[in-house]
Amino acid sequence: MRKLMIVLALLPGLTALSAQDLGPAEADQLRQFQKLTQVYRYLTGLYVDEVEMKPVVEGAIRGMLEELDPHSAYLDAEEMKGVRESFEGEFSGIGVEFNVLRDSVIVVNTIAGGPAERVGVRANDRIVRIDTLDAVGMSRTDVPKYLRGKTGSKVEIDVVRHGTPGLLHFVIVRDKIPLNTVDAAYLIDDGIGYIKVNRFGHTTMEEFRTSYRNLKRPKGLILDLRGNGGGLLEQAIEMAEFFLPRGAKIVSTEGQAVGAHAFLAQTNGEDLKGNLVVLIDESSASASEIVSGAIQDWDRGVIVGRPSFGKGLVQRQIGLQDGSAVRITVARYHTPSGRVIQRPYENGKRREYYLDHLRRYDDAVRDSLDAGAPVYRTLRTGRTVYGGGGIRPDVLVEADTTGYSDYYAELIRRGIVAEFVNDWLDRSRQELSQRYPTFEALDKEFEISEELLAQLADLGSRRGVALDQQGLDVSRELVSTQLKALAAQRLFGVGAYFQVVNPRMSPAYRQAVEILKNWDEKGKPLLEPKK
Repeated sequence: MRKLMIVLALLPGLTALSAQDLGPAEADQLRQFQKLTQVYRYLTGLYVDEVEMKPVVEGAIRGMLEELDPHSAYLDAEEMKGVRESFEGEFSGIGVEFNVLRDSVIVVNTIAGGPAERVGVRANDRIVRIDTLDAVGMSRTDVPKYLRGKTGSKVEIDVVRHGTPGLLHFVIVRDKIPLNTVDAAYLIDDGIGYIKVNRFGHTTMEEFRTSYRNLKRPKGLILDLRGNGGGLLEQAIEMAEFFLPRGAKIVSTEGQAVGAHAFLAQTNGEDLKGNLVVLIDESSASASEIVSGAIQDWDRGVIVGRPSFGKGLVQRQIGLQDGSAVRITVARYHTPSGRVIQRPYENGKRREYYLDHLRRYDDAVRDSLDAGAPVYRTLRTGRTVYGGGGIRPDVLVEADTTGYSDYYAELIRRGIVAEFVNDWLDRSRQELSQRYPTFEALDKEFEISEELLAQLADLGSRRGVALDQQGLDVSRELVSTQLKALAAQRLFGVGAYFQVVNPRMSPAYRQAVEILKNWDEKGKPLLEPKK
């Protein structure tokens, strides 16, 4: 292979090179590479029209990678900008969360202490102009291009505000804006804390430690990794290390081009004895599975929820000269007990791979997978855990779908619920803030009225979703909880949303609280053993 790489480095000048000095496999690889360069030359030299080669080459790269595993990928330069911001934990902008509804750019929230808040921009303001550009009709992907820019540069915006005549003009100096990976951190009761991590970026463990210490190091913790699709390996290792003793294996990797390597906890974790429950679901993947797998294999905590995604392939990201990058799978992850995290797949069959993920949550399919899954033992108590891909929870809790109806789903899909909340808070934000000055007051005292539900249904009718009274009755509690949670989010931040939703709509969360409340004095959770 090394000889082939030297040859490829010398191409295209050596396209007529003999393959005599190469082995059969390397000679074939050389021939395929020469074929690729030949087609490129023919396209640029012979095609009937002038060819813009960038999209052609990018399409070829994507096509090559799609013939391999489902996670090797190509990201163009624009996609890489978003990836870097997501993982680096900050970008330069004005500090607003926004949504686009009916061609209007609506400020959902301003970041506390951010540039927009400092000059007086408020939630529910409608941005109608950015510098000299008309913002009405802008797409969600276009808005950040104009609001973001170099730190210290200025952007001017015009906004429409409910109850204020005319346009309000703001001049905002862009600054560094954090992209938080911890969505919520709060105390429940009886010394039980809750921390939700949405992804693993450069700042995750810094945020996590701050949140944990602000909770006064609770005796019991719910670590919520539901919906967390992964991120940076080193941050996942550091999070597992937070709960494990020095020398404990966290994860190991092996692959053809990279030697086998085990990642061990380098120090004793900050929380070695606190009671711990980790929540996972079908969207928990990669780094989330590394953390939950290590916690489970070392019997350090209880895994609650639904089986995880099963993404256990290691990608090496290689930057290309135009700012784009390829992510090439180089190894597989193994949990400390030896389980392979990656679920089975066939090269080139990505659609089937993702459809299979959905089928795994059918009861009959899951039972057959459980029956054929390889058996492993945890490293401290010897409990049975299963391989076969992904992390299977110690306590399985199915999703609660009793409040869902086609009518409510249509209101969500059409953006009617989001539009209603914006219009409602446009009118009522000041009144709600005065009546409920704290989250605790709103959570305890505020209830969604029948009048508000009727207004939502009326907006749906005006937007083409006819009232389905039976559907509304089925979803009444769910709709009311969502509206209350969204109001809490707009008034008190994203963490308040989870404080409303979790105890009312999440059976897995309620199960986690129950487990922690009933942890026995010997440090063992009181739950039925996994069968």
